[in-house]
Amino acid sequence: MIRSSRLLPALLVATAIAAGPIFAPPPAMAADEVDTETIAEKYAALLERDYLYSETGKRYADAIRAAIAAGRYKGLSGEALGAAVDSDVNAVAPDGHLRLRVPEAAADAAAPAPGGAAPVRRSPKVPVEQAGWIAPGIAFVRFNVFPMDDAVTAEAAKFMADHADAKAIIFDIRTHNGGGLDQMDAIFPWLFDKETRLVTMATRASVDAEGGSPIAGIASMRMVKGDAGMVAREHWATPNEDRRLRDAKVYVLTSGASASAAEHFALAMKHTGRGVLVGAPTAGANHFGRGEQLGGGYGAFIPVGRTYDPVTGKDWEGEGVLPDIAAPPAEALARALTELGVAPAEAKRLSDAHMPSWPMERRRPRGAR
Repeated sequence: MIRSSRLLPALLVATAIAAGPIFAPPPAMAADEVDTETIAEKYAALLERDYLYSETGKRYADAIRAAIAAGRYKGLSGEALGAAVDSDVNAVAPDGHLRLRVPEAAADAAAPAPGGAAPVRRSPKVPVEQAGWIAPGIAFVRFNVFPMDDAVTAEAAKFMADHADAKAIIFDIRTHNGGGLDQMDAIFPWLFDKETRLVTMATRASVDAEGGSPIAGIASMRMVKGDAGMVAREHWATPNEDRRLRDAKVYVLTSGASASAAEHFALAMKHTGRGVLVGAPTAGANHFGRGEQLGGGYGAFIPVGRTYDPVTGKDWEGEGVLPDIAAPPAEALARALTELGVAPAEAKRLSDAHMPSWPMERRRPRGAR
């Protein structure tokens, strides 16, 4: 899921890199002034107005308002409120991006460390890890997120240039939870020998008409005719002048934690036949959109569009992008290396040395029934 930087396909976990919301958010309130039913109503109104499927957005709003009327949210706050609202939303129609974001202090208090110790917050993920030569002629890089950060985009471009003589490149997105198009648009020009259509992205027409599309105005996006009520754009790769990687083999490592923009990357590689996916089905968090502030430290991510295979019209919501070679995520790198001719014992040693430190399992949505 962008002035390259405006796409916000954040996952259930907060890798979301929030660009300024297109519509003005409600004024912030101090935490002790928050009325949680007001928070829920603001969320309902945004879903009804902007959710990519208008009928589903209306059903979400109706469910939240029915719960408000029944007093279901009275006395709740923080994670308890988030779980209740998320449960009601998931009961209507699960969406891998829908999650009521609660104030950080409340989230920390609700998740103590094992053994009853004080909660410990992990440092944010480093966007790029272990970039370099993993074996003779084989380059490796792990992306944990595609952030709206020019320095990371430059780092991605430099990796491609520094490894332009590779016979193969392995992209590890097993712990990649989302982001935008910037780094993809730095990578793709190296890999294709002609202009290539990657995926299609469709935004709810009413949102697009208000100037709310997070993918409008991006050089790699081209307008096409879309379904009724949607504005469609195709993501294209345009080759650069350096042809050294045109025939390089490409492997993409996936897991149940690979989400949103990571799934966009995976589908682009799979749909075009340019890369081989190795690992497990991805998270199934398809819809792109933008973050909104609800007041009092609460927020929401409102999906306004979807990304899909331009040939089949199918997206990956719920199901995920399926691998070409199925393997346990922890064994995906070793499998890719053996496919490239590395001896099994050496492939395992290299895999162990490049094992991600973050989880590689699909995350169960909070409030799912």
